[in-house]
Amino acid sequence: MIRFNEYIEINSEKRFGKPIIIGTRISVYDVLSWLSNGMSREQIIADYPELTEAQINACLSYAANKEQRHLYAS
Repeated sequence: MIRFNEYIEINSEKRFGKPIIIGTRISVYDVLSWLSNGMSREQIIADYPELTEAQINACLSYAANKEQRHLYAS
């Protein structure tokens, strides 16, 4: 699994404390939403050239990690 903490930060002064991609104001939710609505990685990068495929993968890894923690916490 990719080390998402190299790409994602949570800062209460940016996007109301939502997890965002470091150096941007693009949230993990934004990326996951684009993917779930059918955008390809290539389309996302074309629309947001500041993003890399590694950053998109980090968003997926972050979501998987959060889901795993939620399952084990139940």
